[in-house]
Amino acid sequence: MVLLELVLALVLGFLLLCCGLLRWNEVRYRKKGLPPGTMGWPLFGETTEFLKQGPNFMKNQRARYGNFFKSHILGCPTVVCMDPEINKYILMNESKGLVPGYPQSMLDILGECNIAAVTGPLHKSMKNAMLGLINPSMMREQLLPKVDEFMRSHLSNWSEKVIDIQEKTKEMALYSALKQIAGIESGPVSEALKSELFQLVLGTLSLPINLPGTNYRRAFQARRKIVEILKEIIGKRRISHSSQLDMLDLLLKTDDNMKSKLTEEQIIDLIIALIYSGYETVSTTTMMAVKFLHDHPRALQQLREEHFEIRKGKSTEEGIDWNDYKSMTFTRAVIFETLRLATVVNGVLRKTTQDIEMKGFLIPKGWRIYVYTREINYDPYLYNEPLIFNPWRWMDRNLDSHQYFMLFGGGSRLCPGKELGTVEIATFLHYFVTRYRWEEVGVATIHKFPRVEAPHGLHIRVESY
Repeated sequence: MVLLELVLALVLGFLLLCCGLLRWNEVRYRKKGLPPGTMGWPLFGETTEFLKQGPNFMKNQRARYGNFFKSHILGCPTVVCMDPEINKYILMNESKGLVPGYPQSMLDILGECNIAAVTGPLHKSMKNAMLGLINPSMMREQLLPKVDEFMRSHLSNWSEKVIDIQEKTKEMALYSALKQIAGIESGPVSEALKSELFQLVLGTLSLPINLPGTNYRRAFQARRKIVEILKEIIGKRRISHSSQLDMLDLLLKTDDNMKSKLTEEQIIDLIIALIYSGYETVSTTTMMAVKFLHDHPRALQQLREEHFEIRKGKSTEEGIDWNDYKSMTFTRAVIFETLRLATVVNGVLRKTTQDIEMKGFLIPKGWRIYVYTREINYDPYLYNEPLIFNPWRWMDRNLDSHQYFMLFGGGSRLCPGKELGTVEIATFLHYFVTRYRWEEVGVATIHKFPRVEAPHGLHIRVESY
């Protein structure tokens, strides 16, 4: 009896403590002028609900509080914005106190000096330098031939095998990025980076809790190993003085647009961020394009016809050129529709550098704003029957120029590598659909949030076409 009373007292005490902590956290952020919403637990906030429930969490909060509400996710007090007009304003007005707002976990893992986090003149000069490296002439004369050569090799000898297309597209995107950015060919170095980078990606969306067994801890350890490898590569490049026409070459030079030469730490942060951003978007979009094409034979047939038309008059070993790529109108439509329907990118984070008034509310300095663009992808006013895979909708050129088109971000943060990413996916699809036919093995489970992935793989049986 005494033991039972003790247990009940402990349970009651624990419940009162929980209620007290929740109440304290709500009062702590109950500042005048803030949007409505809930803040969850101290430190953790509502991160668990956000990561587990994803879109449903957002929909439930929007049903209660509208398109503009406060929360506490990924260690940061955050205002979530689901209003297309305001989201467009936020993305277009970085100079008005709305700078990139990575959560601390991402800054720790990707580095404080990555291109997506820096602001002002440094961001502008770095972006201009990168745009110079991937301008149309460079894409046509340097990058496309390298991508084409890589894809022909990567997609060889798949016939009569069961493969995990998720694993293959991850390898494709990673190895291609390593080659384009730092001239790293397939081999021991790329293999050493592979496992560490895969682990790093898992930790970017996690609470910054540095305890054994957490994704954050493992990702931070992976970053240390990656930094060691990149330092060795940079050291060898400095000694050799060889020019490889890649991103690393550009970063090692003193550019006239740069006020000062980048430090080695800044170069490494940039390389990690570039590999991370290109790798995840390209690999996931490619995997989901294969999935959607398998499930929609009519789209696959039209895609095949487009690519076999390109192969007319070419030998087996002859690659595609810039004119071939520009003629892939339906392929581009498939890529855009995959990005939209799979929602590879759910939104972006901004941080306020000053108190900002928005939609009648006051957002304090230092808060994050989550520009949540996911729901725009399913807006029936923009996309007829939005839950249907329909690449033909993109054959109307006006669709990718509407004011709420945010598949690649917006404003000064519009993804500078979007065309290179499209080239990589289109080249992969070219060789995949002209060489092979495939069937899924088993039924794959695909998670859509916080990132798109098949936790147990997406296995397909591949045969020669």
